[in-house]
Amino acid sequence: MTKTVVITGAGSGLGRALAKRFADDGDNVVLLGRTLSKVQAAAAEIGARASAVACDVSAPDQVRAAFAEIAARYPAIDVLINNAALVEHIGVVEASDRHILETIGTNLTGPVLCARAAIPLLESGGHIFNVTSGAAERYFGGLALYAASKAALERFSLSLYEELQPQGICVTFVRAGQMVDHQGSWNDDPAIAATVESALAHGLDPRKRPSSTFASVTNAFRALADLPPDLCAASIVLRPRRLPEAD
Repeated sequence: MTKTVVITGAGSGLGRALAKRFADDGDNVVLLGRTLSKVQAAAAEIGARASAVACDVSAPDQVRAAFAEIAARYPAIDVLINNAALVEHIGVVEASDRHILETIGTNLTGPVLCARAAIPLLESGGHIFNVTSGAAERYFGGLALYAASKAALERFSLSLYEELQPQGICVTFVRAGQMVDHQGSWNDDPAIAATVESALAHGLDPRKRPSSTFASVTNAFRALADLPPDLCAASIVLRPRRLPEAD
């Protein structure tokens, strides 16, 4: 059965990969992103089953407007994936007011606002995914704000899971590990290279840790979205594995 899937932070990375995966599988996908031109470009590349809506998930009025636009096109949705996130290696003392507010706003307030807006559109069997991080349980230099926002999102997810059980709506937090577009991204993606430099300044070299790919992680979301109606996973932890080098 065709699903209608709403994905935040869908202009790049995991969000874009998820949108492509669900659309390729025959579902309708709505890509939400702060920069309209970016999600429009992603939607155009994905094809006719994809549409784009501008939305800063940390802004209540923009979330309301985005979901009103979605409701005008789709009276009901099946899946919401709260994927949008802001991650930047920075010490708390060095963090600006803007960085603190935007990190918490995007990573925690955003999923709460989007879930609130989506719940009236979700019917029994609907599913909310909240993407979290291994940083919620482990210390990584310069990521105190990011880790706190993701840990809080996990607590919110577990509570919302219980709250929505009477309505038959599943809530799952997916704690995803380090991901890249492809294993060569460390060398040929300028954005990832910049992230490496930022991490190195805080004593962490992500290149030395195992990474999965966005495409691989989409398999887990696909499987969870297609669970039988009498099953719901409240949480799942995905850990990248370092593959042996080919001879």
